[in-house]
Amino acid sequence: MRDVAVADSANRRANKRGLATREAMLQAAVTALASGDPGAVSANRIAKQIGVTWGTVQYQFGDADGFWAAVLHHTAQRRANVFANPDTGASLQERVADIIDTLYDGLTAPDSRAIENLRAALPREPSELDRLYPRTAAELRSWGQGWHATCQKAFADLQVDPQRVREIATLIPGAMRGLVSERQLGSYADLDEARRGLTNAIVAYLAESAGSVRRACRQGENPADS
Repeated sequence: MRDVAVADSANRRANKRGLATREAMLQAAVTALASGDPGAVSANRIAKQIGVTWGTVQYQFGDADGFWAAVLHHTAQRRANVFANPDTGASLQERVADIIDTLYDGLTAPDSRAIENLRAALPREPSELDRLYPRTAAELRSWGQGWHATCQKAFADLQVDPQRVREIATLIPGAMRGLVSERQLGSYADLDEARRGLTNAIVAYLAESAGSVRRACRQGENPADS
């Protein structure tokens, strides 16, 4: 029994060391990628920076694809609660503004810069990404699905057209990256005004559909069939 207890204790220590190594590698990856250096998109280089071998990367993540997928998942977990609980007392205007403002601030954070640098180094063509980096592609695809679900949840009680919510959910990330890029490059445009304009346009588009949805519900129709 004593030998079993000793073995269990040793296994727990080894597991803790393994988890600590894994966490250190993921954090090192975010830091390196956030620098914006295209050369930072190298699992082997990141491993060397924290003093571990390529064999350690393979043991922890399988290969570079598994490593990048884990990095993306790591950043996703850290922002999981950003839009987790929509304020049902907030107006449509307030909810849209909250999403726009949160992304405007968040897209300059280290995690976002790291993601952008990594994505810039990956194949642009989805089929090529699926072929060469299937686990990374699956993680990115799950992000898209999660984002759409988050947006549907954010407006679920306001009776707006779900299809219109899907459309603005597809629009917002690219639009916000454009505004953030303008801010980083330096712009003579009033970007606060641009954000207000984008917010107001989205609100008007969703609000226009709310009346139709309410009328359809009163008439016993399914809004999705309209």
